[in-house]
Amino acid sequence: MASAALAFGVFENRTAQADAMHLSAAVREGSDLLKRTLDPDTSLVSRCLRGDEPAWEELVRLHTRKVYGLCYRFTGSGGEAQDLTQEVFLRVFRTIKTFRSTEGSFATWLARVTRNLLIDHYRRTRQERVTDSIEEQLPMIEEAGATAAVRPDDALAGLEASQILRATLQKLSPDLREAVILRDLQEMEYREIAEVLQIPEGTVKSRINRGRAELARLLRKQKLAV
Repeated sequence: MASAALAFGVFENRTAQADAMHLSAAVREGSDLLKRTLDPDTSLVSRCLRGDEPAWEELVRLHTRKVYGLCYRFTGSGGEAQDLTQEVFLRVFRTIKTFRSTEGSFATWLARVTRNLLIDHYRRTRQERVTDSIEEQLPMIEEAGATAAVRPDDALAGLEASQILRATLQKLSPDLREAVILRDLQEMEYREIAEVLQIPEGTVKSRINRGRAELARLLRKQKLAV
């Protein structure tokens, strides 16, 4: 009787653990569904698919800056970034019917479309182009002309650091570079980056860590602290 009771207790405990796991998964799924439902992009996309022109204009307005930033960081050219941004949204306009909110956020889907276009651009030009890695780390450069709070020598020092970091980032391999950009500059989650790059999340983390380490090593050689 005691052994039977013990066996039943073990079975009951395992059943409770399984139920808890299923409940946890259901809660996560429900949370993701709620986020997608509340996501304003989902509503805008639905309106775009119905031919609502103001909705399309709003969708472009909300995401242009981020798309441009990603294009600029990969090309290092403002003119190219503008052209590529327009090309991205033309591609989005043609393929928006393929977006499925049940498979992820619109922002993640858009990042994937942008990356694919950048890959096409790289193949067309047959060159390695990259990006400004510290645009958001040195806001004083942008503000130097609009405020007296930054001294000219500080602005020059910041500009020099920007140029060094930009040149150093160009020395990273494309795989490491894009992972660092998406994580540290676009501030995407590991899961989202994995979806954009279509690689396992563990590979994403590995590339980010290796990219950061390599960037730091190259900067130390130039005696520039970050």
